Amino acid sequence: MPPYDCMFLFKPHIAKEAILDLVVRVGKHVSGRNGVVTDVKNLGIAQLGYGVKKLDGRCYQGTLMQMSMMATPEINKELHYLNKEDRLLRWLLVKQRNTKFGLDVLEDEGRLELSKFSQISKLDEEDEDDNDDDEEYQLEEEETK
Repeated sequence: MPPYDCMFLFKPHIAKEAILDLVVRVGKHVSGRNGVVTDVKNLGIAQLGYGVKKLDGRCYQGTLMQMSMMATPEINKELHYLNKEDRLLRWLLVKQRNTKFGLDVLEDEGRLELSKFSQISKLDEEDEDDNDDDEEYQLEEEETK
């Protein structure tokens, strides 16, 4: 499942409880479709460059929220019910590209570092073996004299 960021721009006069209600509803929708909400951030009040016209007037500022999630690609079509939501000025769903998780993070750089570590440990083992061989060789020379 690819990771997504969903940005919500709420009307400025909406109560925090109503904002959380909508965010929880979207989160339940995502988890109901076998998705996972990974992070929710409140980015505060944003001043807009122009007024967004809605039925109850123009808004020149809004409360901005970000929800990060991992969901199926159909989530874009499923969230279109947000267009009819009165509390929202705008919403945007963005798919994150080239994001690596888990062991994929170590793909190129990590493998090189791990291979260097194994080479160093092999050199240490060889040095220990060489020292042991030298002592045995010296003992054999002393016995033959």
